[in-house]
Amino acid sequence: MKKRFRRLILGGAILLVIAVICFVIWAETPSQPGSAALAALQSDSLVQVINHGNYISFEPTGPTSTTAFIFYPGGHVDFRAYSPILRRIAEQGYLVILLRVNLNLAFFDIEAGAPALAAFPQVTHWVVGGHSLGGVAAAYFAHNHAEIDGIVFWASYPADGRLRESGIRMLSIYGTEDGSLDDGSKIEQYKAFQPADTEFIVIQGGNHGQFGDYGPQPGDNPATISAESQWQQVTDGVVRFLDVIDENDR
Repeated sequence: MKKRFRRLILGGAILLVIAVICFVIWAETPSQPGSAALAALQSDSLVQVINHGNYISFEPTGPTSTTAFIFYPGGHVDFRAYSPILRRIAEQGYLVILLRVNLNLAFFDIEAGAPALAAFPQVTHWVVGGHSLGGVAAAYFAHNHAEIDGIVFWASYPADGRLRESGIRMLSIYGTEDGSLDDGSKIEQYKAFQPADTEFIVIQGGNHGQFGDYGPQPGDNPATISAESQWQQVTDGVVRFLDVIDENDR
């Protein structure tokens, strides 16, 4: 009986180890950035792109706002895939921080944005955001840091209502063809967790995967607009949101 019990324990332990190894292998093989994302990582006369190891900074070469944007990538997506939109935001004069997260899953690295807060003391107002699961992680990060004045959700929402009365401004952007959000019904479901003055931008024809450049998203619907169109609409929405926060600092 004891031998059988020991064998069961050993067998369970072996299965657990195998499961962990399989999970790590899966997590470390995320959707890869496309050519547009890789091109956006090159510095030019408008934006200096610097790889700091745990994050990439997009730093405007011209006049720069003292409001900055930290971004958490979506689950199982190489963080570089979000460069097309984030670079465009930086071109409008905002410092942008793109985070690398452990195992390509922001839930395992909620505090990934903390080093950036310390590294750029010239920033007086921080906005944090993320795509899909990255947006959920961004909300948790904002709850932990009083420096955060705004949250931007890309096809995402807060997991609970702890920030509803916090005074933090929120912006939610999603597409009408987003299969991961049941075409927007999940956004409606979680509105109760957001402040009453949350701004919502609906991208007609946009889907889940086109918030980045990493190919088709499993479970998503085909977009009826181009990736370039979706990227520009998201850029415009985020920049307007940052402009409001920046204006309030003057």
